[in-house]
Amino acid sequence: MSATAASLRRVAAVATAAVAVTACGGAVLLPPSVSSNDRGVGPVVESTRRTISDPNAIVPSRSVQESTLIGASSTSPLDILVVGGGATGCGVALDAATRGLRVGLVEREDFSSGTSSRSTKLIHGGVRYLEKAVFNLDYGQLKLVFHALEERKQVIENAPHLCHALPCMTPCFNWFEVVYYWMGLKMYDLVAGRHILHLSRYYSVQESIELFPTLARKGKDKSLRGTVVYYDGQMNDSRLNVGLACSAALAGAAVLNHAEVVSFLKDEGTERIIGARISDKLSGQEFETYAKVVVNAAGPFCDSVRKMANKDAQAMICPSSGVHVVLPDYYSPEGMGLIVPKTKDGRVVFMLPWLGRTVAGTTDSNTSITALPEPHEDEIQFILDAICDYLNIKVRRTDVLSAWSGIRPLAMDPTAKNTESISRDHVVCEDYPGLVTITGGKWTTYRSMAEDAVNAAIKSGKLSPRNECITGNLRLVGGDGWESSSFTVLAQQYVRMKKTHGGKVVPGVMDTASAKHLSHAYGTLAERVATIAQNETLGKRLAHGYPYLEAEVAYCARNEYCESAIDFIARRSRLAFLDTDAAGRALPRIIEILAKEHNWDRSRQKQEMQKAREFLETFKSSKNAQFHDGKHQ
Repeated sequence: MSATAASLRRVAAVATAAVAVTACGGAVLLPPSVSSNDRGVGPVVESTRRTISDPNAIVPSRSVQESTLIGASSTSPLDILVVGGGATGCGVALDAATRGLRVGLVEREDFSSGTSSRSTKLIHGGVRYLEKAVFNLDYGQLKLVFHALEERKQVIENAPHLCHALPCMTPCFNWFEVVYYWMGLKMYDLVAGRHILHLSRYYSVQESIELFPTLARKGKDKSLRGTVVYYDGQMNDSRLNVGLACSAALAGAAVLNHAEVVSFLKDEGTERIIGARISDKLSGQEFETYAKVVVNAAGPFCDSVRKMANKDAQAMICPSSGVHVVLPDYYSPEGMGLIVPKTKDGRVVFMLPWLGRTVAGTTDSNTSITALPEPHEDEIQFILDAICDYLNIKVRRTDVLSAWSGIRPLAMDPTAKNTESISRDHVVCEDYPGLVTITGGKWTTYRSMAEDAVNAAIKSGKLSPRNECITGNLRLVGGDGWESSSFTVLAQQYVRMKKTHGGKVVPGVMDTASAKHLSHAYGTLAERVATIAQNETLGKRLAHGYPYLEAEVAYCARNEYCESAIDFIARRSRLAFLDTDAAGRALPRIIEILAKEHNWDRSRQKQEMQKAREFLETFKSSKNAQFHDGKHQ
């Protein structure tokens, strides 16, 4: 009886909250918009918008960007130097540059090489946070959800080619779950208000099976009673991150990947940080660049950056590991995800269609901070065990095409009195003069995190921006003018010229799969890639069964700061994440094209092959992992 009473109280809590929101029109609780969109916009800002949206605009070369950083002297410093080229760091660079500030950014590896390329690929408000807000009567959690839902809509609108709404199905195995999830997700709709993507709804068992054919009608001692489908956003995370970096470059920021901060420069009198010594990892050259403020956006590594300034700095990162596996497309239908809010051990598990395959996850466990985190076999088995309970097909370890681990930097505010509290929100602090740290948060809220960091940097350095923040309404490169039907232009007007092994050039059709892929990956810039495929005989596919073209390697080397084979297989394309074995087979041709673009000698090509193969070994597919296949054969 006590369990039933508790269940009824939970339903009552959700119902009461839903009624309260409905009574308020779903709007009274909404906090004021955090973005100061478009106030103080003038002709210079409009010129910046046009440059970013121009499909023919060319980003400055890497050597030009490095020269700009070298030229930032003590007498003519940058306004802001950003350390870290993930979503937040590139967001900071774009925000600051579009406010008219002089901006530089350095990234030790590649844009999105860390956590930002290893996400769940969801742009979400946080259904779990809403549940906690209701049951704990926590207005702080509720504000997080309001804010994230607002940002979710803006992320999708600012990069429509890389982001889209995704329906997510929640299976219900008793009528209590049907009522509970229906009410909870209706409340999620109400909280979203005008930022809603689509309305949630209930589907019967038969309707659910038609929408998700691999969903099991019966589980262990339970039968499906229906499903509730709601909507969140989905993205191609690393390409969105690269789009942020390129947009920032077009807005005037000097962005430089494969460049590591080795030490900070300090004012001899005040000890304030006034710049950094940087090592170019490609050339081996070291140089100094000066800035009025340094923004630390190094994600899981932000504590190591802080300790460069103050070796006694108190740690503020509590790292959490999230493992994902990629399975063949038949595990989930195209255009419908499956999310189980609570498994046997209380964790959330999902299966989502992504770039023609199925991504499943995730774990959430404590971890140590490493540059290349690897998934443990027991974590992969946990995910396979969890999804097995909800599917009517055999779940096999041999089906795992790729598996990866990402580190989420959960943040503790070092200035807070209670350091035991780990924030699911972001933290901005300046615990050393001249060094503003931004960390925590999530992909969905990168834009507002960047806005907060820039505001803090302006205050710290007494900077004079030309205008206020405009990124709430700023299409990223490739996004302005893009339509979901844009791929038809590629299919109708371009061919893929391919060179045979004998050296003969033959035309190939720009098929629908290739055209759609180019359109979604590059937006309005896709025609530039198609032109290379047609005019430079680079129209072959890089790997069987995947739409990636040789032309993309050349394009990314020229226009997206793609400086290594790993940059391409992991961040410019997603081949390493989708199919480790296919990425390995494509490597020789990728390196051949990059060698031509960057004038690599034989030694460098050999080095690239070795590094890329070592990188792929950290992705535990069925081909490169040692496992004892028991249950999942």
